[in-house]
Amino acid sequence: MPTLEIAASGPLNSLQAQEGTTNATKPATAYHPTRPHPPLEPHAPLRAGEREPGLQIEVHLEPTQRATLAVDVRRGLTAAQKSVPPKYFYDDHGARLFDAICDLPEYYLTRTEQGLLERVAGEIIAVARPTDLVEFGSGASRKTRVLLDALTSVTRHPRYVPMDVSEGMLRRSAQALLAEYPSLAIHAVVGDYERHLTRLPRGEHRLVAFLGSTIGNFTPAEADDFLAGVAAQLVPGEHFLLGVDLVKDHAVLHAAYNDAAGVTAEFNRNMLRVINRTLGADFDPAAFDHVAFFNPEASQIEMHLQAQRAHVVRIAALDLEVSFRGGETIHTEISRKFSRAATEAMLCRAGFEPMRWFEPANRYFGLVLGRRSQVTTD
Repeated sequence: MPTLEIAASGPLNSLQAQEGTTNATKPATAYHPTRPHPPLEPHAPLRAGEREPGLQIEVHLEPTQRATLAVDVRRGLTAAQKSVPPKYFYDDHGARLFDAICDLPEYYLTRTEQGLLERVAGEIIAVARPTDLVEFGSGASRKTRVLLDALTSVTRHPRYVPMDVSEGMLRRSAQALLAEYPSLAIHAVVGDYERHLTRLPRGEHRLVAFLGSTIGNFTPAEADDFLAGVAAQLVPGEHFLLGVDLVKDHAVLHAAYNDAAGVTAEFNRNMLRVINRTLGADFDPAAFDHVAFFNPEASQIEMHLQAQRAHVVRIAALDLEVSFRGGETIHTEISRKFSRAATEAMLCRAGFEPMRWFEPANRYFGLVLGRRSQVTTD
């Protein structure tokens, strides 16, 4: 396979320059981000309950991350179809790579959702009337500002509760938000929203946002279980805002997950670096090709890492050797694409009443605002 070539001024190389990695420097078509990514500032980690002015950070992930990764890796890499859950893309470097993906010309999703939010945020806040904005997988909180602009215009002292696995990204985005919104209080939760829903702080009236069509990374059964878990943490009358990527032309979908600059490929391979660092594995990320394609039967993008040749990987922490055949893949992600009817039915099954549906003129993306239904007993 050809060597990945990235222009020195492209998003991938700017990340590598910040973090000390290297890559080929032959010129290739690359995209220049419209805004710089903030440099990684060294900080001593905060533990659960520690505070900075205006900011509280609870850390629930670190003590169990290695054990959880070990279980997932052993199970996934010893299966007939090797797989690793996509949440392991997201260490600090992975979070930065995804932030760069959001600026790519092929990746329509972020700018489409952003534009839609800018148009409808006022209506969302007017209907939900929250005092607290909770966001799962908040990352750099790009789209959060649109909702916060609408929220701070009607609430004097709002609270923002981001949950993400990257403490560094949470801290950087929180500090930027506090500088922009002096009346804002932030209670950040470093955790895995699949496992730490019960750690969400209570609020007076919460709006929970799950944007970016991250729900598409779940299988149908997993999505139903997760959304039911979210509903269980809310009281009747609180609201949930879900972003979903809609079914569209297959060529548009293919390009979004196979960008010319190769950032998505490096994001995919970053999972191997996480396993190497955390479990003492000896994966060579360069020995795996990024493969992404649309599966029309399942209405989903599938991402894989494909071994270029037969070889063996050793994972010291698991006392495990994993053999790969040439061409064999590790399945790393699905990204399901939805319709309005399927999305609203999914919310209803979980215990939400759909209140509003929003989509842009090109129908690329949907936002649905649901309200926690009244709990009934037989």
